[in-house]
Amino acid sequence: MYDPKLWAKAASEAGMKYFVATTKHHEGFCLWDSALTDYKATNTPHGKDVLAPMVDAFRERGMKVGFYHSLIDWHHPDYTLDRFHSARNDAAHLANDKNKNWNRYVDYLWGQTKELLTRFGKTDILWYDFTVAKCGRFEGKNKDSWRSEELIKMIRGINPEIIINDRLMIDQDVKTPEQYQPREWLKVDGKPVVWEACQTFSGSWGYHRDEQTWKSVDMLVQMLIDTVSKGGNLLLNVGPTGRGEFDERALNCLSGMGRWMKNHSRSIYGCTQAPKEFSAPNDCRLTYSPEKNRLYIHMFAYPFGGFFMDGKEICDRIEYAQFLNDASEIKYSIESGGAVSFNIPVVKPNATVPVIEVFLK
Repeated sequence: MYDPKLWAKAASEAGMKYFVATTKHHEGFCLWDSALTDYKATNTPHGKDVLAPMVDAFRERGMKVGFYHSLIDWHHPDYTLDRFHSARNDAAHLANDKNKNWNRYVDYLWGQTKELLTRFGKTDILWYDFTVAKCGRFEGKNKDSWRSEELIKMIRGINPEIIINDRLMIDQDVKTPEQYQPREWLKVDGKPVVWEACQTFSGSWGYHRDEQTWKSVDMLVQMLIDTVSKGGNLLLNVGPTGRGEFDERALNCLSGMGRWMKNHSRSIYGCTQAPKEFSAPNDCRLTYSPEKNRLYIHMFAYPFGGFFMDGKEICDRIEYAQFLNDASEIKYSIESGGAVSFNIPVVKPNATVPVIEVFLK
């Protein structure tokens, strides 16, 4: 029942522009026909490489290709125990830990990285996960453990344009806050950096039949807007069922996001945090398109009895305003107190989050 073309269709129609596939998670099972292990999809009753048709399907939709790859591997015989290892409390594994050859495992990690970068065409993103901190009786892993500096050089030698995340413990192209929304644009040493929020539809990364904390379409759209309003990207996880299908709840969420994106995508694509001179009205988020010189006001709570945006900058620069959902003009006036008053309808537009597009002088 596994049909990656259906996955790619659902993702593309939701508005996604790239995907990041889990090539191997912490348990060590590989979705491609790796020459370095027998623990892989081709040795299951399915008998086929799962990753290659997925890459082809998403590329056919014009989407960029990313690979998630776990630094952790609980299946490999030379991966040493740590605070998260599935066998950390097993007496036999604890006794055998001193006999493991760590360098042999790192060579395996490097070898699989080379396979992923050379067997599937151009890879746009390499998303490693994750470096384990020291805790109690267990030593941690760090950048020296993975030989991160040399590993990065090897990766960029194969593909100089690739985007690498921050989980080799050496900051590269993108920071990756997980399962939370930053309060502001992420900074390193006081300077804004490229960042991507990685979030789930529910409380689980993998498919979980009984998990009930699913986010609504409203919440997901607001999460996307909030991310862009702070200069970030959103990576939204889908965990397929054991049949190789997307859960109906996930499909409903993707469909709902796609309906909103159909008429509102230009407040997202190519947009970023608005210039600081503009202050968001209550219960709103602002995004800004530098190319179009347009400001987008996303209304998380639809106001009653008038809608105002304060500030000299908006008063001086506003030229025209319209709703994005139907391109209908919004009349406005400049108030003497230094605010723009938008004459919006009493009834909320038929949109998950209504957006006012402001053309600036």
